[in-house]
Amino acid sequence: MRTFYLAILASALCYPPPSAAAAPSSPNEEAAQKSAKALKIIKAWRGDAQANPSDARTLHVVYWTPSDHPAAPAYRERLSRTMFHIRDFYAREMKRLGFGPLSINLDTEKDELLKIHMVTGLKPYADYKPSDGQRILKECVPSLEKAGITENKETILIFCNLSKWDAEKMLIVQDSPYYARGTHCEGCAWQVDSPILDPNDLDKKQPMLRDRQYGRISLGRYNSIFVGGVCHELGHALGLPHNRERQDERSAHGTALMGSGNRTYGEELRGEGKGSFLTLANGLRLATHPMFSGVTREMWSKGKATLTDIDIQAGDRLLKVSGKVKHAEGTPPVYAVLAYCDPAGRSNYDATTATAIPDAEGNFTLHCTDLQAGKSASLRLIALYANGDATSHIGSRTPYAFPYLVDKNGQANLDTWNLLREFLPLQSAIQRRNQKDIHKELTLLSKSQQPKASAIAKRMLARGHPHPSPEKIEAEVQAVALADTTPASAKVGYFRPTYNRLPRPDAILQSESQIFTSGIYAHAPAKHSYQLGGKWKTLSGQCGIAQGNSGSCVFVIKADGKTLWRSKTVKSGRLQGFKIDVSGKQNLELIVEDAGDGNGSDWGLWLEPQLKR
Repeated sequence: MRTFYLAILASALCYPPPSAAAAPSSPNEEAAQKSAKALKIIKAWRGDAQANPSDARTLHVVYWTPSDHPAAPAYRERLSRTMFHIRDFYAREMKRLGFGPLSINLDTEKDELLKIHMVTGLKPYADYKPSDGQRILKECVPSLEKAGITENKETILIFCNLSKWDAEKMLIVQDSPYYARGTHCEGCAWQVDSPILDPNDLDKKQPMLRDRQYGRISLGRYNSIFVGGVCHELGHALGLPHNRERQDERSAHGTALMGSGNRTYGEELRGEGKGSFLTLANGLRLATHPMFSGVTREMWSKGKATLTDIDIQAGDRLLKVSGKVKHAEGTPPVYAVLAYCDPAGRSNYDATTATAIPDAEGNFTLHCTDLQAGKSASLRLIALYANGDATSHIGSRTPYAFPYLVDKNGQANLDTWNLLREFLPLQSAIQRRNQKDIHKELTLLSKSQQPKASAIAKRMLARGHPHPSPEKIEAEVQAVALADTTPASAKVGYFRPTYNRLPRPDAILQSESQIFTSGIYAHAPAKHSYQLGGKWKTLSGQCGIAQGNSGSCVFVIKADGKTLWRSKTVKSGRLQGFKIDVSGKQNLELIVEDAGDGNGSDWGLWLEPQLKR
C-alpha cells in the first residue's frame, strides 16, 4: 500500500506524543485517557477561539399541533421538565467521559420555563401521518423565520401533538413522526407529545396503561421509551449515529443511548436496569459540537484529511486496525478516529465502536471487539475534526468501509477485505475523478494474480456491453453474464443504469460482505428488459442490497408479461438466490420494487445473473 510523508510541522504540534501507558482496564479509564488526549489536540487548534456567549448555538423547540387538536394539558411545564432532564443527562455523561459538563443550550422565558415556538398546522389531525415530518417542518418554517431562525442552519426539535390519550381506558395512541437527521451544523428531530409525557413519572411502576405499539406497560416504562426517545432522536439531530454498547460498557453502564437506550432511559429509577449512557465514540463527537463546546470557529468548513496505510489484522475474536491520518493543510486537525463494527441486518443499530486518538505523526490503532459470531459485517472508519465536522454523521456512508465475515466461533475472516484492498488506489482515483489514473489502475488490476480482481477490472475497462442483445448472441456461446449483454431498455430510481460496478467511488459490487464479478445496479424502482428470442433455457443468480446501504427491496422476474419469480423482502445483509426456467421466452424483465416503505437507500443489485442454453 502507498505511504506518504507528513510534512506539515504546524499541524503535528497539535498532537500529543505517543504514550507508553498501559492499556485501560475499564471503559471509564479508557474515557479518561482518550478524552484528555483528544482535548489537547482540540484546544491547540482552537487557540484563542474559546467559548463565546455571543456565538452560542441554541436548540430551538417547536410545539406543533393540528388545526383541530388542542395542545396537550400543561405542555410547557411538562416539556420544560423533559428538556431540562435531557440536558442534565448529556451534561452528566459528558462529564463522566472527561469532557466536562457539556450539554445542549436551551432558551427560557422569564418564568424560567422553556421557550417554545407554538405552531398550528394547516389541516386537522386525521390529515397527518407518521411520514409527514417534512410537511410539518414546512408548516413551522414561517414562524421560525419570523423569530429569526433559519431552518437549515440551526438545530430544531419539533414536538408533534399527534397523540390521543383515553384516561378512562388508560389507552395511548401515537400517530406522530418520530425520527431525525442532523450534523454538527444543523438538524431536525420530530417527537411526539402526549398528556402523560413527563420525566417526573420515570420512577412509576404503576399505573399500568396500554400503548398501541408497546402493549401493556407501566407509566414509568412509557416515559422511559418516550422521554428516552426524545433524548435519542435529539442525538441524531446533533449528528450522532446509531451504535450499540460493547459487553464491557454494558456491564459498567447499561444500554447505549444511540442503540436501544431510548427504551431504557431512567429505568434505574424503577430498579429495572442500569439505564442509558453515552458511549465514548459519541462523547468524542459531541466534544466539538458547536452547541456543546460554545466554539463556532470554522464550523461550516469541511474536513479534508485522509486515512492512509490502513491495515486490518484478525486476532482472537477481534480486529486490530491501524493507519495514519494525512492532514490537509489549512483545515481543522483530526483529533479522533472511530471504528464501527456493524453486523449485517438491523441497519446500524448494533454497530459496536472502538476509538483512537492519533499520535504526533498521525498514527492510530483501533482494537475492535465483540464481533458477532456467524455474521457478515462491515468495518467503517470515521475521522473527527476539531471544528465538529466528521467523515460522516448519522449515516453509514464513508470511503473507509471494509467488509469481513465472522465464523460461528467469533473469528474474523478477512478474505473479502484482502481482495478489496487491491482496489483502494482505483477508488481513490475515482474519488479524484482523474480519468488517466482510473485507466492506469484498472489496467494494473486487470493483470492481477487475483482472478476475481482481474475479472472485475477487465469488465470495468470494457466500453459499453461486450455482448449484443441475448437473442443475437451466437449459438455456440453456451453461457453469458446477463450484465455483459445489451438491454432493450433500462430505468433506475436513482443515478443512471450501471453495469458491473456501482455509480459511486467505491465502485465494487459488494453485498453481505461478498464481492461479485458482474451485476446490474438497480436502485428501486428499476426495470431492465432483455430480448431472449426463445434461445435460452435458464437464468440464475442472486439479488441483494449494496454494502453500506440500509434499504429494502422486492425483486421480480417476468417473462412475456408473466411473473416467474418474486423474492421476499430483501434487506441489507441478506441475499436471495434464484434459478428460473426461461425456455422459449421472448422478453425478459428484471424489476426491483421498494418493498412499500419508500425507496430511500434502496440500492438493489442483481448479482452475477447468468443465462444458459
